Amino acid sequence: MLKDIVMPQLGEGITEGTIIQWKKNIGDKIKEDEVLLEIGTDKVDSEIPSPFDGVLKEILAKPNDVFPINEVIARIDVSSLNDKSNQDEIEEKIEEKIEENEEVINEKNNILENKIIKNENNLNDNKKTFFTPLVRSIARKEGLSDDELSSISGSGQFGRVTKNDLMNYLEQKNNQTNHENSENKDFTSQNLKEDSIVNSHQLDEYVEDMDRMRQSIAKHMRDSIDTSAHVYLASECDMTNIVKFVSKNKSDFLKTEGFKLTFTPFLILAAVKTIKSLTQFNSHLNGTKIIHKKNINIGMAVALEKGLIVPVISKCDELNFLGICRKVNDLAVRSRKNQINPSELSGSTFTVTNFGIFGCVFGLPIINQPNSSILGVGAIKKRPVVIESDNLESIAIRSICNFSLGIDHRLLDGADGGKFLKYFVSTLENLDTSSLF
Repeated sequence: MLKDIVMPQLGEGITEGTIIQWKKNIGDKIKEDEVLLEIGTDKVDSEIPSPFDGVLKEILAKPNDVFPINEVIARIDVSSLNDKSNQDEIEEKIEEKIEENEEVINEKNNILENKIIKNENNLNDNKKTFFTPLVRSIARKEGLSDDELSSISGSGQFGRVTKNDLMNYLEQKNNQTNHENSENKDFTSQNLKEDSIVNSHQLDEYVEDMDRMRQSIAKHMRDSIDTSAHVYLASECDMTNIVKFVSKNKSDFLKTEGFKLTFTPFLILAAVKTIKSLTQFNSHLNGTKIIHKKNINIGMAVALEKGLIVPVISKCDELNFLGICRKVNDLAVRSRKNQINPSELSGSTFTVTNFGIFGCVFGLPIINQPNSSILGVGAIKKRPVVIESDNLESIAIRSICNFSLGIDHRLLDGADGGKFLKYFVSTLENLDTSSLF
């Protein structure tokens, strides 16, 4: 009985997937939960296990094909596995029985030796025309013709080709093929290298295809620009107290938690406090409808070697500071190891992107749809600033960070953005660090 394998939905809002690689070929056995193929979405790549035992009978999607969710991409025969296994066992037993009886056959053939000698020429012509079902099955699977099979030197009775004879022949053949391919590869690589050296002086450009992640990023960014009416506001924040707190506690934190204390959890904590006060930032547009979200789900942009992804910390409003620290570290580590679940890349209501880790002091990020806003974080730099104390002004060296806020002007006004940055900066500058742990 054939059962369909469909394109799975790997996350909220994902409507299609790209076939990256099949891990099994047609005719291969597969067990339940064994990896069948690798599928890529616009957010992450995932290995897809087989939902049941069987034999892969049909592959309906080639690598790089894009299929909508629930579309049939392969079929597995769940009944043929047992049938084929039983047949293999029968053939193995036949082979073993033949091997066991060869001695008996030899004794009987001694009686007929004279007759056999008389007909030796005829026997030599026909001695390899009989092959056991198991030998023929293996030969068909390996693509051997009858002529090639007959050319194998057999060790069985009358030169019959046994399973061991066939396996030894295939091993020798594969070794020879690999050796020839290696020589051809070396020769081809050398020629290509020489050609490249010659032609590189004649070219001032080269063309390459965008990988799937870059295509996805390009599409999302263009769609966001075409969807949201982007407006930007900026503010600077005195992070001196937080910088001192991190510097003082980083060693103990590392020993206790096993990972570094960074500035990102402070920013997310302040963003959550701000959104609780200004709830319109936890909503987005759907046509002419405003969708208000109950929980605050913060997306944090993580830079990868060839792009970026935005894993989501769900229900941030229910986490304390230490819980946020652990979630930030967990998502960042698993993102860089390509271990993020597709479901962890959707559902954000607000996004934070920290380009300051690359030394940039200011930037204008594009809104992560369908969010209505995004916070950009610059590098923390020491600067001389004017401070007031007891009605007296003085100049001091402080740790300053620039923040930029992108808002969708269809839903939020400049006044909303101004209120957000004012509340956000005030939260960071006046944060009671003694209550964090």
